[in-house]
Amino acid sequence: MKQTTPFVRRGLLTTAALALALGPLAAMAQDQAPADPAVPKAALEDHQSKTGNKYEPSLDNLAQAEVAAPGAPEGVQALTEAEFNEANKIYFERCAGCHGVLRKGATGKPLTPDLTRELGFEYLQSFITYGSPAGMPNWGTSGDLSEAQVDLMAKYLLLDPAAPPEFGMKEMRESWKVLVPPDQRPTKQENDWDLENLFSVTLRDAGQIALIDGASYEIKSVIDTGYAVHISRLSASGRYLFVIGRDAKVNMIDLWMKEPATVAEIKIGAEARSIETSKMEGWEDKYAIAGAYWPPQYVIMDGETLEPLKIQSTRGMIYDEQEYHPEPRVAAILASHYRPEFIVNVKETGKILLVDYTDLQNLKTTEIEAERFLHDGGLDGTKRYFITAANARNKLVVIDTKEGKLVKIEDTGGQTPHPGRGANFIHPTLGPVWATSHLGDDSVALIGTDPEGHPDQAWKIVDSFPALGGGSLFVKTHPKSKYLYVDATLNPEAEISGSVAVFDTSAMKGDGSDPEFKTLPLAEWAGITEGQPRVVQAEFNKDGTEVWFSVWNGKDQESAIVVIDDKTLEMKHVIKDKRLVTPTGKFNVYNTKTDTY
Repeated sequence: MKQTTPFVRRGLLTTAALALALGPLAAMAQDQAPADPAVPKAALEDHQSKTGNKYEPSLDNLAQAEVAAPGAPEGVQALTEAEFNEANKIYFERCAGCHGVLRKGATGKPLTPDLTRELGFEYLQSFITYGSPAGMPNWGTSGDLSEAQVDLMAKYLLLDPAAPPEFGMKEMRESWKVLVPPDQRPTKQENDWDLENLFSVTLRDAGQIALIDGASYEIKSVIDTGYAVHISRLSASGRYLFVIGRDAKVNMIDLWMKEPATVAEIKIGAEARSIETSKMEGWEDKYAIAGAYWPPQYVIMDGETLEPLKIQSTRGMIYDEQEYHPEPRVAAILASHYRPEFIVNVKETGKILLVDYTDLQNLKTTEIEAERFLHDGGLDGTKRYFITAANARNKLVVIDTKEGKLVKIEDTGGQTPHPGRGANFIHPTLGPVWATSHLGDDSVALIGTDPEGHPDQAWKIVDSFPALGGGSLFVKTHPKSKYLYVDATLNPEAEISGSVAVFDTSAMKGDGSDPEFKTLPLAEWAGITEGQPRVVQAEFNKDGTEVWFSVWNGKDQESAIVVIDDKTLEMKHVIKDKRLVTPTGKFNVYNTKTDTY
């Protein structure tokens, strides 16, 4: 076994990554610089694709839908059905995450025909080719789109946008299946698995999850699910595992069965990312909720059968501009431990909804004006406060789930915070804090979470320091661990994306000096030599003694899961199996059920 590298300071491993330019793509952009002196080489360097820009999630499933090509007005070139659907596929996979399904704008600018026709074909062609310093990737000079595809997309943007179909109660009920009715399910656990130390592992491109035993590292079962499962969540009892794919398919898996299997399933739209279950005392396992990207809505379902009970649209007014938005996506959803409510992030309108599920017929919702582009987040150590990232605005929003109100909006000091559920720990001098890393730079930010014991530091960014590099997706720790783990999954440099930074939280000073970190080269330890394997999403076992990392590679390449001893930071085990196709998210049953992070 290789030894860990020594503690390093900022700059020793990340000099080339600080610009966050995709190395090969940047070189390609320079090689393809136009002869036109009006577009200088320096301008092309400003248009290099950044890791943060490339993260906006694609709409994988809307890209598969075929729609009729719209007619073209006078002066605008029409496209054939085949051309329009090819362009439609490119748009949903590459562009809709920023510019919106209906091209009305989201984190990116609107691209509606009234605007694009005024700009004209040549402007659009150039913009798609070279990108912009404001965040538009250089699709042409990077080589991601061919010259013919760039021309096609410029023509496509001059036409009316495709309108995907709605997905309401009729469609949900048609997709809803109860495979094993509740009265035919076990009355007690029929297998001998240690369910609380079981891991649900997303096999992204296989459309499956793997259930892996946390002690033996044995793959106990592989279960078919929707495409690219985004998250796994547990019922309050820990019996039922809920997973949701990007295709908006929800699988409800009964872990008590001799061979755990899907007992109910449903599609709640065309694109989705989030699911959660009721956790308030007295309401355990009563309801499940899932949120969609398209159509923009959430649905509350029966917690035992997934029967759809209540659909609520999230279309409405942007909180600050007070203008209507036609497609506000539902991002993170959490369950409150203090009130019978679901906490629902509505991305584009910048609103957090506290949905009271005690009376679905007379639904009560508290609408909190927060910040636009809400994404992911988690609870503080007391589980009272919800801290969430408005990532395109570089803000953290704090909600008091006990009082049901906004507490603070705080700038992180970094670019594009992406915490996952974040990480809670006790800082030696700053007290209880919650951590996030960032996609757009190498920083880790700590926000104080103790309004009673440390009132002067509560809900303020109390420290910020560098980790390996930009492109981080997740931070992680555990109440029994003294270490904070920070990945750099989307960093363009293989050495960085294949490693993880480990900070000793007990040695942090909080005096403005940068804490040291240890670099664990996990992809190298896993012995994977092909492709650019990317380390992603740490997850602890139930006891907090081991931390698991996915070494995520291409669909047709070898991937792995690396298990690290949290005390020694040495590799304890590598899980390799042909069934581990693109493993990404991992969710320990106990930690997920209890919101331990």
